[in-house]
Amino acid sequence: MDITVAVDCMGGDHGPQVTVPAVVDYLHRNPGTDIVLVGLPDVIESELRALKATPNPRLRIQPASEVVGMDESPALALRGKKNSSMRVALDLVKSGAAQACVSAGNTGALIATSRFVLKTLPGIDRPALAVVLPTIRGHTYVLDLGANVDCSAEHLLQFGVMGATLVATVENKERPSIGLLNIGEEEIKGNEVVKQAAELLRDSGLNFYGNIEGNDIYKGTTDVVVCDGFVGNVALKTSEGVAQMLSTFLREEFKRNILTKFAGLVALPVIKAFKRRVDHRRYNGASLLGLRGIVIKSHGSADRHAFRFAIARAVDEVRGGMLRRMSEGVAQLPDHLKNPSANPGPLTAASPV
Repeated sequence: MDITVAVDCMGGDHGPQVTVPAVVDYLHRNPGTDIVLVGLPDVIESELRALKATPNPRLRIQPASEVVGMDESPALALRGKKNSSMRVALDLVKSGAAQACVSAGNTGALIATSRFVLKTLPGIDRPALAVVLPTIRGHTYVLDLGANVDCSAEHLLQFGVMGATLVATVENKERPSIGLLNIGEEEIKGNEVVKQAAELLRDSGLNFYGNIEGNDIYKGTTDVVVCDGFVGNVALKTSEGVAQMLSTFLREEFKRNILTKFAGLVALPVIKAFKRRVDHRRYNGASLLGLRGIVIKSHGSADRHAFRFAIARAVDEVRGGMLRRMSEGVAQLPDHLKNPSANPGPLTAASPV
């Protein structure tokens, strides 16, 4: 089937200089996808000319007169910029003119605007950000990564349903395993919310593995890792910091003297293979799950190559029928667990990507 994706061209650290070339690259490789470029028409057309590309039935421009800044308040962006490229792209999804939205823009603004425009699916109280991370065994999906700092046990259960649905959709794995991130594997470990969430997950009918620890994330112990947004965001940022540190140490050691430089030259094929294997750009694109539409948040600093992967993730979710699958998964939960209303608290974003 033909799939239409709305791309917020103005979002991210680099804006149209990255988003427009990434779209053109993607369309060259994927003839069954149509893309709507949303943003300032003059700027988008200039980028297309530089690429020797022109608007056509598969690549059209949707004007938007405003841009949401990367450091702008989510509340101000939601209330004061109703014609922003982000908002217009989401409106296209709401109207059915597009089946998915991809944006590298302000994380908090995207979460707030997506929730306002698209609303949550029946039975889902809060959307959650899920990201795929490389592991020893392949990769795993972790959520929430910062959309919800304070969560109830019922919210964590819903995250489990959403994560399992995402894996079933894009990996064709019908019974993905789910782990609950905790400070120990034992059932007595963790705070009361985590203990209650473990009980709910155990009785949910999902393939619940049990509690897992931080080192299990990169071991690939489970297909899905569930946690609240505070813990998830800290874990993600810590992982990024460790990766940067190891990369810096490796470069320093190879440059230490003439012998280490020669050793580095000999080891170059292995280093390149390792770099490809852990290239974060291949995992770009966090899924904002639980909405009545598919929304993918690209990393703000994504380059042309990385943003193309975010588009591909959106298309995979549409093609796999994720919204239908997620509605069916939530419908199987007991009614009292589908939409907890006791003081849900503010929706916040910790800038996870």
